[in-house]
Amino acid sequence: MSSKIVISASRRTDIPAFYMKWFMDRIDKGFFETVNPYNQKKSIVPATPDHVHTIVFWSKDFARFIDGGYGEQLRKKGFHLFFNFTINSKNSFLEPNIPPLENRIRQANALCKTFGPETVSWRFDPVCFYTLSDGSTGNNLGDFSKIAKKLASFGILRCITSFMDHYAKIDKRPKPFEGFHFIDPDMDTKIKILQKMESTIVPNKMKLYTCCEKEVLSAMPEETNIQNSSCIPNRLLQDLFGGSLSYQKDAGQRIKQGCGCMVSKDIGLYKQQPCYHNCLFCYANPKDKK
Repeated sequence: MSSKIVISASRRTDIPAFYMKWFMDRIDKGFFETVNPYNQKKSIVPATPDHVHTIVFWSKDFARFIDGGYGEQLRKKGFHLFFNFTINSKNSFLEPNIPPLENRIRQANALCKTFGPETVSWRFDPVCFYTLSDGSTGNNLGDFSKIAKKLASFGILRCITSFMDHYAKIDKRPKPFEGFHFIDPDMDTKIKILQKMESTIVPNKMKLYTCCEKEVLSAMPEETNIQNSSCIPNRLLQDLFGGSLSYQKDAGQRIKQGCGCMVSKDIGLYKQQPCYHNCLFCYANPKDKK
């Protein structure tokens, strides 16, 4: 019997926050129609339990997903579910359209109670540094310790992080106020930040992973226990749910930069399904709105 597939929903937009009715409609139809964002090639992705091993949801806001009972509906249909939940510090100009931090923490607790904490990975992503008009600098790490303590109390043991990627289109976006600029810290600073993050979560029995940070990870001291992440973790999914999955790396991701994701089928669409969080640092947002 051939291996089943993993559906990624999605790196390209926030489906749990904005597009669950569309998602469930496609599940009922038994397939997704998707478009490769690089070559525009169209393809059909099967969406039935006999073809799909696990659905991996990515989101910053699971409120509609939880309130709509979509997870329970999918589980009754025979699907396994896994959650990549991005919970960053409260920062209204970096992430203007997401719920208050306390709400997001409650959502994480609800997912853990319903589906088990082992099915939830916490993404603190990305770590951002910036400078203001008065010359002062800041970052979005302020609530990291608080979030870690809360999520660990729910049983979540995986924290995945990365540093912001400085794409040209991000630097050209309108900024929330004059004089604001993103800055890319030097290697020593990145190493110290990761060491501090690790020392913060270890007492909570959490483990820190990095996403696409091969260069930084290779420069870490030998005694570090930080590992490279697989945000689509097929080995873990197989351990959790049984069955058979491919362990092949996803060639469509940034393997050279350290992406450990294994093969999956991403069914999100950049242009047709814009993300309305409008995060200032997000590479996936095609809209440059103030």
